[in-house]
Amino acid sequence: MTFMQKLHKQAPVNVSRRGFLSGTGALVLSTTLPVRPSKAQEAEAAAGPAVPAFLEIHEDGTAKLLSPFIEGGQGIYTTFAQVVGEELDLAPENFSVEIAPAGPPYDVMGGFRITGGSMSTRTSYELMRQLGASARAMFLEAAAQDWGVDASELTTEPGMVVHEASGRRAGYGELAAVAMDLPVPAEVTLRDPSEFRWIKTPVPRLDVRDKSTGQAKYSIDVEVDGMLLAAVQHAPRLGLTPASVGNLSEIEAMRGVHSVHLLDGAVAVVAGKFWQARRAVEAAEVEWTEGEAQWPMPADFSTDVFRDTLAGKEGEIVEVEAKGDAASALESADTVIEAIYDAPFVVHGQLEPPSATARFNDDGTLEVWTCCQAPEMFQGTAAQVAGLDPSQVSIHSQMLGGFFGRHFLYATSNPFPQAIALAKAVGQPVKLIWTREEDFLRDAPRPLGLARFRGAIGPDGPTALSVEVVGEGPTGRWYDAPVGSDPSATEGISGKSYAIANSHVGQIFHPNPAVIGYWRAVGHSMHDFMYEGFLDEMAGAAGQDPFEMRRALLTDNQRLSTLLEAVGELSGGWQPGPFEAEDGSQRARGIAMASPFGSEAAAIAEVSLDGGEVAVHQVWVAIDPGQIVNPAIVEAQVQSAVALGVSQTLVEELTYENGEPTARNFDLYPILRPDQMPEVHVRIIESGAPMGGVGEPGLPAVGPAIVNAVATLTGERIRSLPLSKHEFGGA
Repeated sequence: MTFMQKLHKQAPVNVSRRGFLSGTGALVLSTTLPVRPSKAQEAEAAAGPAVPAFLEIHEDGTAKLLSPFIEGGQGIYTTFAQVVGEELDLAPENFSVEIAPAGPPYDVMGGFRITGGSMSTRTSYELMRQLGASARAMFLEAAAQDWGVDASELTTEPGMVVHEASGRRAGYGELAAVAMDLPVPAEVTLRDPSEFRWIKTPVPRLDVRDKSTGQAKYSIDVEVDGMLLAAVQHAPRLGLTPASVGNLSEIEAMRGVHSVHLLDGAVAVVAGKFWQARRAVEAAEVEWTEGEAQWPMPADFSTDVFRDTLAGKEGEIVEVEAKGDAASALESADTVIEAIYDAPFVVHGQLEPPSATARFNDDGTLEVWTCCQAPEMFQGTAAQVAGLDPSQVSIHSQMLGGFFGRHFLYATSNPFPQAIALAKAVGQPVKLIWTREEDFLRDAPRPLGLARFRGAIGPDGPTALSVEVVGEGPTGRWYDAPVGSDPSATEGISGKSYAIANSHVGQIFHPNPAVIGYWRAVGHSMHDFMYEGFLDEMAGAAGQDPFEMRRALLTDNQRLSTLLEAVGELSGGWQPGPFEAEDGSQRARGIAMASPFGSEAAAIAEVSLDGGEVAVHQVWVAIDPGQIVNPAIVEAQVQSAVALGVSQTLVEELTYENGEPTARNFDLYPILRPDQMPEVHVRIIESGAPMGGVGEPGLPAVGPAIVNAVATLTGERIRSLPLSKHEFGGA
């Protein structure tokens, strides 16, 4: 049975009938996995633990939905309100949505959950529809019993059950007390898409007002009675640890300071206010010594040397995918081209720096408020740090001020273990905030990636392609994915759909000294740049137009052919250039495609040179997620993905020298300026394919489209990002 089949076998259960909410008048629905609970679990349930509710419909007719996935700007609250509301027949604006706590029944991804991989909506779409449909059916049955009619005679309007024959009407709130005593129907019929009222419409975001008025609360805003504030100074190189603080007495005497603590790899100051803690810890004269770390950074590690090491790496090539006989085709070809592509380390740099608040309670339990993308994983690690059972730990996941893969469980990159240690040491709740400098220092960046390409060219275009991807992916690092089976290490090079008769993709493993992590679009964020750039090189070697060559290579793929034609049409018709624009500048366009996270995307970028720097004027993106819920959210996600794609292509790069990152803030780590942001045009195509992701697929094709346009404009092929480290002539 596949994962999705298992997921779809989850069914709603009426929590209200267990007596947990007796007297509240609310209908409360949860879900249950298709597994009978143990006797111990049944006994615990009978004792009345906290209600594991997904959906509550209250007496006033409003609904509260607990989201299994974390809101971090991607619009999941609104999306889920639309999906549940569609089947419940309740307008999305009548929903309040909150983040669900750690633990069942919210582990809806087959016993676990993460907010990432553009998976939230597509892995829970059917489940959320069933929740709404089950509640609607129960309201119909409640009204039928109350009015003495058959439920088949009834229908609903938004928030109301209607009996057209008698003209009787009742709001959901009026029926909640009756519905809460009913069994959940074993089977429900979901709406036909032709009847959708809210799904596929641009319903306004539910969280806009709170975010716009400062009412939205993030981890950095958490306040707990009696809490102290803390700041840290990390060792400049991972692997060092504090031996002593030379001016300890001076630091302890500073205003507001409560205590100073030597942690593993850091010094912390706890104070009454954060700025007091920060001033004190930054004034600390720390003597660092070699300590113990799982991944200590070598003292001589540098980005340039590491890139050269990857470029020259030999070893076992583990096959990832193969078609035909690429080796023989390359050996017999008259024209063979080769290239090495690389992309740099990049930081996450999310708007909100990491923070965590920890409190030990009188009953021995621990509560942690933090920003995270995987609550159950954080719960397990917090329990280990505190020496508790996971059942004694509550993780209060906060709305994220941006994430991009930053808030997964990386061994040295999360503040909550430090917050737990400090709260235990001082005997009071502690909120720890990492400054931007500490975030940069302990971030788990996207790995520096490199790939070696060889392509054979025939009279009609590419006949063979061989790629060796060198390095390590975050899924291998954190989840033990085997070499050759780690999608994060090769995706964007593997998984391509072009009809090249002979192709081979392999991975040569080489460990990354840095603590690497996931970044928006993961491997696709750099590998599509490499593959699509080399594909354009093969088009040039064959004397073919890159757009037309892609069209020929996709003749047998209707979905991608449609997407390619759509982006060409959206841009006003493909024209590579160089050509003169209305402002007199010389411009060119580039094309690229990507197939990330179950979706398909194509991008065309238009560029010029301005004072020797690349200027991106317009980006056109056609995206096919198969099926969508909210077109406005899809477009917003593509817009933001384009911004990040342009940023990493033009300017972003984290470098290391002597084992330390050279940038500690945005002064030395540039990101896209407002005046560099291009106009973005989006077209959404629903092919009817299984629902794919939305948050990340708009990014991967942007970089190669820009670089391919630059090659057309300048005649110079860039194989190493970012573009800002290259010099271009012209104006």
